[in-house]
Amino acid sequence: MNYRKAKIKDLDELSVMFDAYRVFYRKETDIASAKNFLTERILKNDSEIFVAENSEHQLVGFVQLYPLFSSVRMKKLWMLNDLFVNYICRKKGISLGLIDKAKELVETSHACGMFLETEKSNLVGNNLYPKSGFKFNQDSNYYEWYRK
Repeated sequence: MNYRKAKIKDLDELSVMFDAYRVFYRKETDIASAKNFLTERILKNDSEIFVAENSEHQLVGFVQLYPLFSSVRMKKLWMLNDLFVNYICRKKGISLGLIDKAKELVETSHACGMFLETEKSNLVGNNLYPKSGFKFNQDSNYYEWYRK
């Protein structure tokens, strides 16, 4: 498996996977909007997207991270926002390989770490993340606010 940074030429395949990721979280399918969103992220360089590519040069997974900053630590901090592997390619360690690419980004950007959030119902993710070194933070209250 080859793990690398996503490129503009990957957008068609990447958009289909990104759409499947969104559908997993109960959003309506919209590949055209997914492609527009990912195009903006890549062109504006405001996220880091890594892909997993098999020996036939087909994309089989991706991870997307967004930069943040920790005021307390006075360092960059990454939010692992999206992680997806095609259903037929699961249970082959691809998610762990993508998480390793995310960890490399933390190291090379001299960030203090990364964090993520997933739904309690995401049993696969909730089993995967502790295996890859993430610690569950029981001491935090997580609040959200969305505009109407």
